[in-house]
Amino acid sequence: MHRRIKQVFTFLREHTCVSYAKIATIGGLCDIDHIVVKATCPNDIPLPDRYVLEILQIFSICPSSFGSFAVSFSRRFGKTQCWRVALKCLLLLQRLLRSLPDISPFREELLLARSNGLVSLYPCNFKDCSSSASQDYTNFIRSYAHLLDESLDCFATQEKGIEKDHKSSENFIDKMDQVTLKLEFLPQLQSLIDKVMDCRPTGPAARSILVQSAMKHIIRDSFTCYTTFRKEIVEVLDYLIQLPYRSCDAAFEIYKKAAIQANELSEFYDWCKSLGLCGIYEYPFIDKIPHIHIRALENFLSGMWQLTNDLSSSSTSSVSPVTSTLQSPSTEDGSNNQKSETQSRFDSQSLTRKGESEMQPLIQFEDDNDWETLLDASVSFQCTGSKGSFYIQNNAYQSAEEWKDLQTNGWEIQVYNPYALNHFHQPNIAPLQRGTYPTNSLYPWGI
Repeated sequence: MHRRIKQVFTFLREHTCVSYAKIATIGGLCDIDHIVVKATCPNDIPLPDRYVLEILQIFSICPSSFGSFAVSFSRRFGKTQCWRVALKCLLLLQRLLRSLPDISPFREELLLARSNGLVSLYPCNFKDCSSSASQDYTNFIRSYAHLLDESLDCFATQEKGIEKDHKSSENFIDKMDQVTLKLEFLPQLQSLIDKVMDCRPTGPAARSILVQSAMKHIIRDSFTCYTTFRKEIVEVLDYLIQLPYRSCDAAFEIYKKAAIQANELSEFYDWCKSLGLCGIYEYPFIDKIPHIHIRALENFLSGMWQLTNDLSSSSTSSVSPVTSTLQSPSTEDGSNNQKSETQSRFDSQSLTRKGESEMQPLIQFEDDNDWETLLDASVSFQCTGSKGSFYIQNNAYQSAEEWKDLQTNGWEIQVYNPYALNHFHQPNIAPLQRGTYPTNSLYPWGI
């Protein structure tokens, strides 16, 4: 009985507020507060587009109205106990956030109002008192409010990332800074996707037309979040090996969570498709990461960092004796003098040997062989045909008589033979004997 009385009271109060706003609009006292009240009427009709357009028109004419909307929204959402009014308030806020650009002061005003305690989306103190299944609607409204609160933080980080991307160049340091910024942004996107899946309604709330219309907007925003996450995680994995240890470990944790989240998101999208929320063609393809890939990447990174630690420890141990030698000078003067004398003797001997080697010619000839003898030896040999046997000497064929001449002359330089290993030079081949062939006038050269 007490619950029924409270439901009737809530119904009358909400309708009274809407009626007052309509009367004020007719009397010419329309402002943004009245538009918010009329847009959040407690009925099952989805949020009309005309109220969203009216608020956007006021924002374009008067930029100072951003703060007025934050006050009106916080008053309307904070005082209501009807899930229909609260849901339309949140849906109005989401559509305004989507319609306005990222650099709009609207988000700054909302963040300022949240920091001042004027807007409280999380923790949300809403409790429904207008329906029999109040717990299901209360859970959905709180999850929806938590999602919008998370999106405000995500947009704030994204704006900083966009500004840094415009200022950055193509060198390696700036690339690493961008990857580090993405490592801060990607966990927020994953948290945002988790909040989207938490908005899954249960019980009678899942069959409500108003809840399903809100779920369509939530799911469409999740498409953008997942597409952005999939693009950014690929760029992070490209620089995974070049990252420091902590950044590399954070990237691997993000990738490992993405594998678990992909399965949950795929199941959530299948549930949405079964209810007919959005078109089938609008859903993005979910990249499911096999568990074997996670294990392989984990083993690779652990082995890489273990090898890096071993190399660093070995380099430290090899440098330490040298450092200790340099840092501990000798106190014995006699040993230093002996080392310096030994070094000077070694240097003088090496210089003497080097000078002698520089004075020697590259090609050394014997004294009894002058250049005239070598010239006669190089031009006196000719390749002559012989019927005798052939010898193989220095990979070239020479006749027996020619070989004897070469031995008697006593030449010592191998002379270039242009006919060596030339199969076309055959001096002992008999001349070609042409026979007689029948002649024909059509073929004067013979048949």
